Amino acid sequence: MKKEIKEPIRKKWIWIVLVLIMCGNVPWYFSDSMVEPYIFGFPFWGFVILVFSVILSAYLSWLCMTQWNIVENEEETKREEV
Repeated sequence: MKKEIKEPIRKKWIWIVLVLIMCGNVPWYFSDSMVEPYIFGFPFWGFVILVFSVILSAYLSWLCMTQWNIVENEEETKREEV
């Protein structure tokens, strides 16, 4: 059974989720008073950035593993057979 070639760059929901995660990863929305609360030794804004960075890494890994099925793998296999 042949795998379907997927090009997720054309899927809008992937970009929307990526932009939302990136916006959460930037602490521009915190006020100056958010520097004081500490969680596990990190300032609150640093903890939020750490959490969003882990979310971003997990999302990109999931995208690469499930949404991308490009032609290169099949082309490499054909080259090796020749």
